[in-house]
Formats: sequence, C-alpha cells, structure tokens
Amino acid sequence: MSETANGKSDRHDYRIWWFAFGYFACYAPYSALAKALSKGLLPGMDKPLAAFALLPANAIASLAGMFVFISAMRWWRYAGSRQVLGLRVPVPGIWTFLSGLCTAGVVATTTLAYTIKGPSIVFMMLLMRGGVLVIAPLVDFVSRRHVRWFSWVSLLLTVAALLVTVLDTKSTDLSTLAKVDVAIYLAGYFVRLRFMSRLAKSDDKDATKRYFVEEQMVATPSLLVALVVCALIGGDGVLGDVRYGFTDFWTSGIALHGIAVGLLSQGTGIFGGLILLDRRENSFCVPVNRASSVLAGIVATVLLSVLANQPGLPTAEIIAAGLVIVAIVFLTWPVFQARFFPRPAPPGAAAEGAPTEGR
Repeated sequence: MSETANGKSDRHDYRIWWFAFGYFACYAPYSALAKALSKGLLPGMDKPLAAFALLPANAIASLAGMFVFISAMRWWRYAGSRQVLGLRVPVPGIWTFLSGLCTAGVVATTTLAYTIKGPSIVFMMLLMRGGVLVIAPLVDFVSRRHVRWFSWVSLLLTVAALLVTVLDTKSTDLSTLAKVDVAIYLAGYFVRLRFMSRLAKSDDKDATKRYFVEEQMVATPSLLVALVVCALIGGDGVLGDVRYGFTDFWTSGIALHGIAVGLLSQGTGIFGGLILLDRRENSFCVPVNRASSVLAGIVATVLLSVLANQPGLPTAEIIAAGLVIVAIVFLTWPVFQARFFPRPAPPGAAAEGAPTEGR
C-alpha cells in the first residue's frame, strides 16, 4: 500500500478516477466532432474542413473555458502574482511558463491528430498515448520515484495495445505532417511530466493548484497568439488555412461546432492535467490518463460508424481496446485492496508513490 510523504495512505483517494471519467466524457465527443469536421460529415458542409482552419476557434473557445473554470473554482489566488499599476496580477513562474508552452503544443497537435487525413482516430490515439506511456517510467526514473508493480503491469499492457495496432499495416500510413505532429506532442509531454514531477506532484495541494493555474494561463493564450501571428502573415497552405479560421470560418455555418470542439478540448485539458498532477508516480497517472482517452477514441469511432456511416473498428483495434480495459483493471488494484484486504500501513513506512526529488 503506498503512502504519501506525511504517512497518509492513498488507498481512499479516488479523485483521480472522477477526473478520468471527466476526461473520457469530454474526449469522446471532442475527437468524434473534430474528425467529423475534417471529413465534411456534418449537415451543411460541402467539403472537409482543413486541419489548421479549426485551430483558431479551438483556441478561442479553450481560452474562454479556461478563464471560466479557474474563476468558478476561485483558483486564481493560488497563482504567483505581481503588482502592476496598483493591481495584483497573476504571473506564472519560469518553469510553469515553459510547461504552458509545451501544453500549447500538446493542445494544437492533439486537435490536428484527428483532422489529418489517413490514420484513424484510434490509431493516432494509440501512437501518441503509447509514446507518453514509454516516457512515463523514464521521467519517474529521473525523478527518483518508485514505480509499483501494478503500474508496471498496466504500462506494459497499454504498450502492448499500441503494438497490436501498429502491427496492423492497414493503420500505419502516416504522412510527414502526422509524424511531425506526434513528435511535437511527445516532446511537449516529456517536458511537462518532468516539471510536474519536480514542482507539483506532492501532498501540497496549494502547490498542485498553483502549477495547474499557472500552466493553464500560459497554454491557450500562447497558442492563440501564435495563431494570430500566422494569420497576419497569411499566404497559401497552412497560413492561409489559419487565416480562414479567423475570418470566413465564422460565417461558414459550422462555427458553433468549432466552438464546441474548443470547449471540449479545454475540458480534456482540465481533467487530463488534474490526472497527471496527482501525487502518485507518473507510471500510475499516465496509464489512467491514456486509457481514458483510448477508450474515448473507441467510443468516438463507434459513434461515427453508427451516425455517419464511417468504418467501424478493425480487429486489431478491438484487441487493443481489450488490453486497455485489462490495464485499467490492474490500475484499480489499490481500490480493490483497500476494500477487500485492508491493512494498516506500518508506522514510519517510506512513501512509495511520493516524490523524493528536491523541489
């Protein structure tokens, strides 16, 4: 049974599973709607929406969602602040600022992943999520965190799910854009997990909330600024698509769908960030996060198959889904043990899941 640094057991801390449910509930409609827009499947669409044309609406809606959520939770007070013209203004630290920039890259590449032509939703999910699963124990090793046995089992099962799909040659047709998209996504996650492990994954809830708020207040605004610069430059190709996203897109009849994608994207960012900031090791939190999104991708694929006559799940992806479900079962071991085999932790026991790295 793992404990935190102050001896408090984590066996009754089920919040991460509520966060996982919220992540799943946002991710399924988010990925399905983004894919539907990219294929021109919605009523009134006469052609598919270019991948980069969706990003401006996504960023604007995400920014609004971020501000509303943090304000409603009254979490602005946890952020660092400075006096500016007589007003106290929230200001991120250098590390949360860099983490926020990485998060902006994750947000953009995630949305692009479901609009790039070729690979399926589930395949892109497994490729990106599997990469983060490989990164998780590496970050734990560098951060000197102990990885518990059930975290290793779930990690291996989820990686196996990735391999099953990758070995299905029908799903591996990746364009250069798709490869670059995945590479930026994984690099962003490596930096985020490293900073989280050092600064926020602990029993100090104020530190966790501070990191969350400061990262969120950088991520979406920085993405929006980058998109505005691209739109002002304009031109053909990607830059033209971004400019379209700020101009004609809003009179195209699908603007509300783009806003919905952005709000759902922010929901995944909120719940996903809270999962990753849980005090337990990355090799536990990342599989919880990844498994939730993979299951959501499967649901999204089924929805598109039923509602829009799109291809259903290939056999390889069905097998991968089964492996992910088994991985989730192993991740719930602490809950199962606490309910059916409770045992008091020995006094002064060393923390298994708690951070040991200096902050």
